[in-house]
Amino acid sequence: MENRSVKKMRIVLLGPPGAGKGTQAKKIAAKYGIEHISTGDLFRDNIKNNTELGQKAKAYMDAGKLVPDELVIALVEDRITKDDCADGYLLDGFPRTVAQASALSAFNQKIGKPLDVALNIEVPESKLVERVVGRRVCPRCGASYHVHFNPPKTGNVCDNDGETLVQRPDDSEATVRTRLSVYHLETAPLIDYYQCKQILVNIDGDQPMDDVTRAIFLKIDQAS
Repeated sequence: MENRSVKKMRIVLLGPPGAGKGTQAKKIAAKYGIEHISTGDLFRDNIKNNTELGQKAKAYMDAGKLVPDELVIALVEDRITKDDCADGYLLDGFPRTVAQASALSAFNQKIGKPLDVALNIEVPESKLVERVVGRRVCPRCGASYHVHFNPPKTGNVCDNDGETLVQRPDDSEATVRTRLSVYHLETAPLIDYYQCKQILVNIDGDQPMDDVTRAIFLKIDQAS
């Protein structure tokens, strides 16, 4: 029997770098038939399509500057009002700050479509560093591996095309610890923000991937 779909679910996915948000986001979107919206993809799509918002974002990025909050918020607001988000969406990578979360809440209230749940994947910091530092990717096809948890079948080469795997520059231990520091400073306060909104759901991310997925599905079903 197929799992029932949950209609019109609007979800925010929280968690530190290395918590597995990207993997779980794809599974959630597929099961519940909702759009998976990542800020990275949003930037790329708008720049590729040469939209007005995309042109503005590109100008900041080309200058090596951070895209300001008001522009990121405008991109997200524009995206979640598209027809394919009518039955719900999952935001991955947004909001990153309480200011962004507050702006999203105000916009959703204005259009009468509040968030249903904020999923927070929790993983101990020592495990996060191990997860991220061990990641390897194929520079040709983009396949992702891990030296301990998901190694390639043979040596350090991609199963798909035999290309030598590489470690991304931002997956070094020093970079990971810097990203975690930024997360704790700017993004972790979102946990308290959504707790006060009474829509926060904590998920134990320090367990096998399929168990994390099942726990997430259970919480979403309960929230619906």
